[in-house]
Amino acid sequence: MSIKSFIQNRMSFQSYAGAWLNQAPLKLDPIQRYWLTRPGALTAGLRQLGQLHIEVLNESYASLDRDEASALQLPSRHPLWLREIMMSIDGTPSVLARSITPISAARGVWKSIRSLKTRPLADILYNDPRIVRSRFECAPVQAGRQIFLTQERYCPKYSARPDYARRSIFYKEGHPLMVTESFLETFWLLLDQFDGNKMP
Repeated sequence: MSIKSFIQNRMSFQSYAGAWLNQAPLKLDPIQRYWLTRPGALTAGLRQLGQLHIEVLNESYASLDRDEASALQLPSRHPLWLREIMMSIDGTPSVLARSITPISAARGVWKSIRSLKTRPLADILYNDPRIVRSRFECAPVQAGRQIFLTQERYCPKYSARPDYARRSIFYKEGHPLMVTESFLETFWLLLDQFDGNKMP
């Protein structure tokens, strides 16, 4: 199978439980739907709202759970490289992000993810024509999802809130890098106070 065919077969992915939607829920307001499907580098949009600070919460070896394994079409418990960060705007925790890629890719085509430190993923994702991105999927942050566990571990006071997350997969030479981003309630409250364009 060619790399092009490999990518096309995975450009629109479904979780094993069907819990992730291929579009932002219609019950959300236009601004929420905008941010959950905003193309391009998320950090570029966040920087238009205020001073962006990235805190690396965790970088480690891990393994795939059933949901993420289904999305990546890999076996459960497959070894991976994990990076978890918090993005804050003017000191307000706003977006929690979880990035994963198989260990083999983290040592190969995606090895630069391991040396980012506090630089955003955008630094390596948007300047390489070999990288393509799948469609976004959206879902509420609920117990059982890995992004919920990340949120509960690093910012438990947000875990019971009706936060929403999005995820997509970047492919480079057929190797996946999945990025899940949870928009905290504090992000939406910040937008309510923002005196400018809420959809930069």
